Amino acid sequence: MTRFIVAPQWQGSGAARAMLLVDGAQAIEGDLPSAACTHIDVPLEAGEGLGTRVHRLSALEHTKRLLQAELAHSDEPALVVGGDCGVAVPAIAHAAARHPGLAVVWCDAHGDLHTPDSSPSGAFAGMALRAVLGEGEPTLVGAGVKPTQVVLVGARDLEPAEDDYIGTSQMAQLFAEDLADDEALIRAVAGADAVYVHVDLDVLDPPEMTGVSMPVPFGVHVAELTAALARLRSQVPLVGASLAGFAPASPAVAVDDLGAILRIVGALA
Repeated sequence: MTRFIVAPQWQGSGAARAMLLVDGAQAIEGDLPSAACTHIDVPLEAGEGLGTRVHRLSALEHTKRLLQAELAHSDEPALVVGGDCGVAVPAIAHAAARHPGLAVVWCDAHGDLHTPDSSPSGAFAGMALRAVLGEGEPTLVGAGVKPTQVVLVGARDLEPAEDDYIGTSQMAQLFAEDLADDEALIRAVAGADAVYVHVDLDVLDPPEMTGVSMPVPFGVHVAELTAALARLRSQVPLVGASLAGFAPASPAVAVDDLGAILRIVGALA
């Protein structure tokens, strides 16, 4: 994979300092090969909810259209760098339209499985995986990937509505400790002919990644995640990926996390 699409979308985040995601995306972009990067001009303004329960919907719709247009330029796999997790929704829809047997590996400390009605925050990032599954605000939902095509990895901060959904949906779930098993992720996507991987950096254990808005203890270790992704790619073609959630407190602090981030980029690209 050599194509990078940088989309510093912050409007889907529910964090108090959501615009730090713009700084994070730019910090990552600075360490990527410029000739292989396309930068999406995400609106700086917050946008409006347009009478829905999704905050900043108008800005989210605009960025989705820009991402769709850029993804359509080539069938070459792309790594989309956010921004918040919402950038993964059009990217997964793009991959699913070309690979009906797609498996989606969603690595995140949170479930991102709310609908607009169940979300306590109204932040789209907390609805992103549910939108991938075709549920939620109609203008933002993806291709309707089935729950049985999804593996949720490293989630450990789930709200009751998300727990209920997982319990009834037949979605596969792996916890941080499961990645110690070399074959766990490969077994979880058995039968898929292609895979898309999304990584929200808060899936990592907080001592290994400080620049996230909502850290959760007892996460995945960088070495285990990159090793699991390498084994996965050796068995199933990777046809797309996204990386989200980098919100460093300052450019100086961002440097401390970039080594770990670039290891994950290398595993995905």
